Amino acid sequence: VFTTMSAFTLGATGLMLHRMHFLSALLCLEGMMLAMFLAISMWATQMSIGCSFLTPMLLLTLSACEASTGLALMVATTRTHGTDHLKNLNLLQC
Repeated sequence: VFTTMSAFTLGATGLMLHRMHFLSALLCLEGMMLAMFLAISMWATQMSIGCSFLTPMLLLTLSACEASTGLALMVATTRTHGTDHLKNLNLLQC
């Protein structure tokens, strides 16, 4: 449990401190999702729930959807702005 909490905290810290590139923010989010997947998988096996595979698989499916959406957004912003630096992305401009 401690390793998953520290992995999630490390991902959140990386997301807060290293916000230079869009790809690094996506990698930090993926690390946080992996830590949540491990924690829910260990929780489901410890509780010995009848369908213990369903919740982790649902989370894994949602994290794959999140990754594909994030990569699509990164490609779109790189094509329109020419870079993936987060400081160049001003959401107030049209």
